[in-house]
Amino acid sequence: MKFYDEYVLPHIINCVCGIKEINVQRQKIVPRAQGMVLEIGMGSALNLQHYDAAKVDAVWGLEPSEGMRKKAESIIEKCEIDVQWLEPTSEKIPLPDDVVDSIVMTYTLCSIEDVQAALAEMRRVLKPNGNLFFCEHGKAPDPSLYKWQKRVTPVWKRLMGGCHLDKPIPDLLRSSNFVIKELHEMYIPGPKLAAYNYWGVASL
Repeated sequence: MKFYDEYVLPHIINCVCGIKEINVQRQKIVPRAQGMVLEIGMGSALNLQHYDAAKVDAVWGLEPSEGMRKKAESIIEKCEIDVQWLEPTSEKIPLPDDVVDSIVMTYTLCSIEDVQAALAEMRRVLKPNGNLFFCEHGKAPDPSLYKWQKRVTPVWKRLMGGCHLDKPIPDLLRSSNFVIKELHEMYIPGPKLAAYNYWGVASL
C-alpha cells in the first residue's frame, strides 16, 4: 500500500480536492485567516492561492503525507507568503501554546482518526482570541443517505486515505469545547454521499 499511499492517492486527492465546487468552498473561509496561520492537513497547498497576503504573516503547514508535501513544493515556491512545514506527529502539534492567530482546516477532519486529540491540540496552540476557520464534508441530514454513508465508509476510507463520509462536524467541534460562532451547511454539487458541507468559524 505504500506505493498507492505516496504516489497514487496524492494524485487522486489533489484532483478531487481541486475541482471548481470545492474551490468555491475554500474561497468562503481561507481569505479570512490573518496573522500567524496554522493549516491543518495542508495537502498539496491548494489553499495558498486563497490567502490574503496582506493579512497573513506566515503559514505553518501540517501534512503527514510525504506524497502530498512533494506535490505542494512548486506551489509553495511561487507563493509570496512565507510557508513553513511542521514536522508531522500523530500526538502533538510541534508548536508552543497560544501562538496561532488563525487555524485553517479544509477537508481534513474527515481523515483524522483521533479527532478529539487533534482538536485538543488545536485548542492548545490557538491564541485565546484566535479563530478556527473550517470547511468540511460530513454527515448528511437525510437519514437514508446517512445510513449509506455509514455503510460505505469502511471501504471508502481504505481507498481515500482514511476519509470518513459520516462525521458530524459541528458536534465534534462542540464536544472538544470549541464555540461555533458561525455555521453554514448545504449540499454542494457532486456525489451526494460526500457532498454535504459544513463551513464556518469557531473559537475558544
